[in-house]
Amino acid sequence: MSATPVIQVEHLRKAYGSKVAVEDVSLTVARGEIVGILGPNGAGKTTTVECLAGLRVPDSGRVRVLGLDPQADKARVKEVLGMQLQESELPAKLKVREALDLYASFYADPADPAALLADLGLTERADARFEQLSGGQKQRLSVALALVGNPQVAVLDELTTGLDPQARRDTWGLVERIRDRGVTVLLVTHFMEEAERLCDRVVLIDAGRVIATGTPAEVAERASGGQHLRFRASAPVPASVIEALPTVTSAQGPDPVGEYDVRGTGSVVQDVLVELAGRGVTADTVRVEGGTLDDAFVALTGRAHATENGAAQNGATKNATTPPATTPSEV
Repeated sequence: MSATPVIQVEHLRKAYGSKVAVEDVSLTVARGEIVGILGPNGAGKTTTVECLAGLRVPDSGRVRVLGLDPQADKARVKEVLGMQLQESELPAKLKVREALDLYASFYADPADPAALLADLGLTERADARFEQLSGGQKQRLSVALALVGNPQVAVLDELTTGLDPQARRDTWGLVERIRDRGVTVLLVTHFMEEAERLCDRVVLIDAGRVIATGTPAEVAERASGGQHLRFRASAPVPASVIEALPTVTSAQGPDPVGEYDVRGTGSVVQDVLVELAGRGVTADTVRVEGGTLDDAFVALTGRAHATENGAAQNGATKNATTPPATTPSEV
């Protein structure tokens, strides 16, 4: 990957009157990466990417896309960045082929609309009207419209909101194919499973601020305290002996049935098993549990995450959204 970031955001701030949507967001995306912006509804995710695309003017901070300022170099940014927005719509009677041809006309060197339709599995629906498309087909069309300008960067905002589980998984495969085309992807989502499946790195935003960044595994491990190891030992070993290992953060046991409960980071599992073996003790019924991005989301934001069917845990519900599709003013 290139050492120079494709996307660079430094201390971005954006308010609407007294309402601060983005307080302080900094992030980078390297060429060829899929980076996820995660966070609960209202965290500032969409405002951040709209500033990247030049659709919003930041109050302060620095934003660059391939070294270009989205405000000062707006026309050039539109040539290199394609964006699928969370809430937008196409005319109901507009046909799929017509939409691609229309959008292609906005660019000096567009992709071949027919090839793009084939690549995204829409050839058989090329003469269908927008109102006749399924939710998944509308999502694929919105992505096709974002890619028709041959962008180097694609911003996908809540791409799978409102889709059923199968359509969501099909769309994940689509995102991976976009990256295979050589496009760098910034993915906005509140689905943790989606981020774990697709993202090389994630940026977790809450209340307009970045509260964690790293690979999905790194963020999950930091928030959960690392790995959780449970086992039964063939002979008693003082918990203090296990807790003295450098990768162990806590150790309890044995309980009445001889089970130990150990938490730690890094190579904690290997270190504990080696220590036991050195004392001639065998670990039986070993169970290892790692932290998940779900756990990190709840731990760091104090809020429930979105489940696969779109509803949030603990009784919360998601906001309804219009099926995304770009419009000419948003390209």
